[in-house]
Amino acid sequence: MSPARSVFLDLDGTLVDSQPGIAASCSAALRVLGHDPGKAPDIAIGPPLEDILRTLLQAYGDDRIDEAVVAYRQHYGESGLLGSEPYPGISGALQELRQAGLRIYLATSKREVFARRILENLNLAAYFDGIHGSVPGGKLDHKPELLAHILSECGIAASHSIMIGDRHHDIAGAHAVKMRGLGVLWGYGNRDELEAAGADQLVERPADLARTVLSMLIG
Repeated sequence: MSPARSVFLDLDGTLVDSQPGIAASCSAALRVLGHDPGKAPDIAIGPPLEDILRTLLQAYGDDRIDEAVVAYRQHYGESGLLGSEPYPGISGALQELRQAGLRIYLATSKREVFARRILENLNLAAYFDGIHGSVPGGKLDHKPELLAHILSECGIAASHSIMIGDRHHDIAGAHAVKMRGLGVLWGYGNRDELEAAGADQLVERPADLARTVLSMLIG
């Protein structure tokens, strides 16, 4: 197989169900700022953290996003990240991709240090050639910038790569760097969202992920 084929994977809603831990850390952040979390709107998993917290704080007429981020990350680093569970069949799918000779990279808007701890805690880190996420300062918070950074740093050809994710941010980010986007239907997005974003293909179950990826990359 030449040249090398690469797979980029989102984390939340694609590899792991992180809703419980994220919700707990959002509630903790709201309490630190003096708000009753019970009055918060539903949390949308997928956007960058600042966008999630901005939406939550708007319900309270509060614009202290930076303070909320600090409080969130303190709680998440202590206990929230442990509230993530891999979707059934994900470990097997990653193993199939590795056995097929593909290079596998994590591309998440979550802080890279948290993402690495989650994958290590769930015994998934060994499947990855690289684990990439956002960094202090906000430089890589958004998918287009993050994917462009990984492609450049690792010398990867976008034309021989696929971005896999559950939200429109993943598909839009892939297309922004001339990469195909594969939408998964077991996460926090849905078919309408992914189709509207222009997903090149959709996959319904982790058990079908490796086969779908290989058909797209190799034909």
